[in-house]
Amino acid sequence: MPTVETDLAQILERIDGKLDRIEKDISDIKVSQAEVKGEIRTLDERLSGQIKATDEKLSGQIKTTDEKLSGQIKTLDERLSGEISTLDEKVTGIGKRLENQEFTSRGILTALIIALIAGAAKFFGIFPNP
Repeated sequence: MPTVETDLAQILERIDGKLDRIEKDISDIKVSQAEVKGEIRTLDERLSGQIKATDEKLSGQIKTTDEKLSGQIKTLDERLSGEISTLDEKVTGIGKRLENQEFTSRGILTALIIALIAGAAKFFGIFPNP
């Protein structure tokens, strides 16, 4: 029976060796996991910094663009206001000319109607001939 005890002792030693290797592998995995977590934190911090810097840069560019556009809009508004004033004056001038033309046209039409009535009266003998 000594062989059975020897075989069991050998089997236990092999099992202990395998358990030691498994324990070492698990320790290595834990260390690797901690390293990966550290790298992820570092990347997260770097990306956060880059995102913040990009956000600040874009905010500055948006503000600059907004100021430029505001200035251009103000200039355009002033220019259009001037052109509108000029057009308003021209329309007022045209309105006055139309009023004068209308007055003249009315006068001519009235004279024409009176001439027609006088001609008709003379033709029909309403007025005696001298």
